[in-house]
Amino acid sequence: MAKDNEGEEKKYGEPAKFDPEFKGPIDNRSCTDILCCLLFIVFIAGFLAVGILAWVHGDPKLLLYPTDSQGNLCGNGAYANKPFLHFFNLLDCASFASVLNGCPTPQVCVESCPTEYWAFAVELLKMTAGQEPDWSKFICTPDVNITGSTAAQIEQYVKDEKCAAYTVSSKAYGGRCIPSLVETIGETLLDTGASAGNVALTDSSGNNITAGQISAGTAALALVLSAQEVVQEIFTDMVASWYLILGGLGASMVVSFIYIVIMRWIAGVMVWFTIFAVIVLNIFGIYYCYTQYVELENVQGSDLSISEVGFTTNISTYTKLRDTWLGIGIALSVILLIILLILIFLRNRIRIAIALIKESSRAVSNIMSTLLFPLIPWILQLILFAYWGAVALFLASSGQAQFEVQDYNTTNSSTPSNLTGQSCTPSTFDTSAVSSSVQCAFVKYGATSLYYQNLFYLQIFNLFGLFWVMNFIVALGQCTLAGAFASYYWAFTKPKDIPTFPLTASFGRSLRYHLGSLAFGSFIIAVVQIIRVMLEYIDHKLKDSENRAAKFLLKCLKCCFWCLEKLLKFLNKNAYIMIAIYGKNFCVSAKKAFFLIMRNILRVAAVTSVTNFLFLLSKLVVTGAIGTLSFYFFTGRITFAAEYVPNLKYYMVPIIVVVIGAYMVAACFFSVYNMAVDTLFLCFLEDLERNDGSPEKPYYMSKELMGILGKKNRKEGEKEKKGCCGCC
Repeated sequence: MAKDNEGEEKKYGEPAKFDPEFKGPIDNRSCTDILCCLLFIVFIAGFLAVGILAWVHGDPKLLLYPTDSQGNLCGNGAYANKPFLHFFNLLDCASFASVLNGCPTPQVCVESCPTEYWAFAVELLKMTAGQEPDWSKFICTPDVNITGSTAAQIEQYVKDEKCAAYTVSSKAYGGRCIPSLVETIGETLLDTGASAGNVALTDSSGNNITAGQISAGTAALALVLSAQEVVQEIFTDMVASWYLILGGLGASMVVSFIYIVIMRWIAGVMVWFTIFAVIVLNIFGIYYCYTQYVELENVQGSDLSISEVGFTTNISTYTKLRDTWLGIGIALSVILLIILLILIFLRNRIRIAIALIKESSRAVSNIMSTLLFPLIPWILQLILFAYWGAVALFLASSGQAQFEVQDYNTTNSSTPSNLTGQSCTPSTFDTSAVSSSVQCAFVKYGATSLYYQNLFYLQIFNLFGLFWVMNFIVALGQCTLAGAFASYYWAFTKPKDIPTFPLTASFGRSLRYHLGSLAFGSFIIAVVQIIRVMLEYIDHKLKDSENRAAKFLLKCLKCCFWCLEKLLKFLNKNAYIMIAIYGKNFCVSAKKAFFLIMRNILRVAAVTSVTNFLFLLSKLVVTGAIGTLSFYFFTGRITFAAEYVPNLKYYMVPIIVVVIGAYMVAACFFSVYNMAVDTLFLCFLEDLERNDGSPEKPYYMSKELMGILGKKNRKEGEKEKKGCCGCC
């Protein structure tokens, strides 16, 4: 190292010394961080125990099926033929939250939602005229048999909220009968008084129901119902094009694989091609936005601003506005400018990045199993996420039906005020001492036992388990890949000296010796992540608060913990590389990696940023290529394939799914590449410290890297020549 850096080197520990016995990842190692391993095993046991408790006490049917006022599950058991929940008085359900969480009005299970506007007074008029009323129109609680009742009995049932006073045209949403869209209501009903035939709709107290009241009470639902229709259409489009979406994802896998294989021989060309391709795709995007902007110049309504249009679930509305294409074009132009500036200022570092990527390409090509290895962590993460979701669902559905005394006739009640709201049991509730409008009604699911009182903490424990185990799986994958790629780097004659099955050997070492260290590192990340979740929860609770100081402090904390998480992930990743190579515990490995990085901070900052940028461009090229192809395919612009395009409501839906999936596939492939670069780079830095190119201490790096640094391995009797080593 240079003399002016000696002080910095001593500040961050002694550089690595030459060890003639060191030939790569050490085989003779012992178990590390045993206490952490035991704690992790105990935690996993607790994690599984929470799942068992949730499975025993929980019942997802409580969340899947709506519950009526008597605690019956609509669409389940004895009420399997009545899957929908009907609300007697819609004016008591002024918001969507009240509909889902329960409104203060009787609710009963029905076979189908009402499809017309009806008032019980219509049937009373029929009875006055000597006609038989239509008993099927009445919606009553299960304890009432309305058929054959007299007019006086019907009026009393309605007054006591035993039967609904009116119905409006509704549609099922989440198993609940919710009024049709506000626009439909406004067109069907009178503005001064809603009516069914010639009779005005009234509630159980005789108050007229106006269209304005129903519209106001259901306005919050209109957007949700509209979104529901969009979701249904999107689902239909997905079903119609699922095989094409899978084809697009398969194509992205093939392109990513070919891309990586080709980079073994022409990494430099591929890197420059990647940069050029991103620029070309960006310019094409700008050009397309410009052509759309010009074509909409004389189209009526295209000059409206996005703010004037407002929020709408009809995606195609925005594509007909000039402002949309102008905004996208400006954004692409800014991105293009940033890319060009980065290339100008970092052009001298691209050569080093290319050399590292070339070396990584050779490593991946010599250990091809590394490309398939991410499937193992991915499957484990999928299983973990499914388990966490199931436990969370069972925990959320844990509880027993809770009932309280409620009086639905608020205008004329003889019920004692101290009785309303008290807990009750439907089977033993004494109705003789109260008015007929009083019911022992279902309010929620819960209980008073220790388990139910701690459900919230169990959910937090379950979430923390997700974070810890998820980060552990990531750590296991990184440590395994690091061991395999380190075996490649420290093989002096490649590929001859590369150990047999380096990936399998590395995976075995990680499982046998370093579960505790991996659990320790992943625990630290999980703690930071759970703190971030808590901050988000507090922020949600304070969103309506006027305390600006608290909001500012909270945002600062969120930003700090976000940065801390990113920093810890970076440090942990390098610690896992050292663990894979030397087999030391987490703290020693983290310290060793940190000091090595700090002794070469300029090299690390430059090379890491450039390689990460180039990998990002590579992923964008794969994604952009697949996205562009899918766009032209699904819009029918590929003539010979137009007959295979299904009829879609929103053609952008499968395109967006393919683009997102293509990026995820590319990210999965290039994560292996990224791990290879990081591992080889740390090995490269240690190589510079351990060796000097003499016959006794030869460099293990490639000739290209030695050429960039102005170094070479000298033969016996050859004197050392001074060279430039500041290029890096």
